[in-house]
Amino acid sequence: MQPAPTHRASFSIGSEADARRVVDVLTEVFFEGDAAVAAFERPDGQWDVTLHFAAAPDQAWLRELIAISAGNEIAATLAFDTIEAKDWVKASLEDLVPVPAGRFVVHGSHDRDRVAPNKLAIEIEAALAFGTGHHGTTRGCLLLLDHVLKSARPGRVLDLGTGTGVLAIAAAKALHRHVLASDIDPPSVRVAAENASLNEAGNYVRAIRATGFAAPDFGQAGPFDLVLANILANPLRQLAGPMARHLAPGGRVILSGLLTHQAPAVIAAYRARGLVPLKHLRIEGWSSLLLRKVG
Repeated sequence: MQPAPTHRASFSIGSEADARRVVDVLTEVFFEGDAAVAAFERPDGQWDVTLHFAAAPDQAWLRELIAISAGNEIAATLAFDTIEAKDWVKASLEDLVPVPAGRFVVHGSHDRDRVAPNKLAIEIEAALAFGTGHHGTTRGCLLLLDHVLKSARPGRVLDLGTGTGVLAIAAAKALHRHVLASDIDPPSVRVAAENASLNEAGNYVRAIRATGFAAPDFGQAGPFDLVLANILANPLRQLAGPMARHLAPGGRVILSGLLTHQAPAVIAAYRARGLVPLKHLRIEGWSSLLLRKVG
């Protein structure tokens, strides 16, 4: 039987910064297996952005998404076609090299043998760069986690909005302690649990489905000495109050998923709840914050 063709959507954009911004949006929208996103520089300095889908995408919705993230002129050039069948997810992952972040290295299965023995390896397979460690927010969180672990060994740890589970796995492997991981999305909960098992951290990471802090598990497992939350700016601001209530005195929180210009508003929301900023990393236009609860 002839394999089904791959559906492709593509457009060009003017600079690396613009391409990164649009790819960041796309990788947040599409979940594992939904699409493979790639961006490549052309000789003329333009960047070609391509999405590959196993099933035909909603063209109107995708064009609207590109308009929001790149502007109407770019969205108008969005082209759709079908090409020969290929495992584009696998092909895109082959270009992702291991990513170091302090004591941690995030890698795919194809790079398992390239991780130095003195590093904590985290193997993550995903269709997109977001959540594999290649995204600036994930790397920022891992670097801040490494910074925290140089002077503290938090006993109760939460990964809020766990996604692929990479942060929960990192904390569990470094501390050899139980970590609660939550996500609003059921497939993410499943993937996080599978990745924890893959990384021999399944006995330490417990993944649950929850919206915000609205689950009894948080009260039972907390108050937390460390919370990792790589989400988005607006949800992080809305969670400032519940976050403070679920943190132990002196507890730390690592926040990311916010663009650098959004960081002051997020910091202000947490200052108002008694959390003071300790460190601010800026990576590829994204901010990652470390804050501590006073008291």
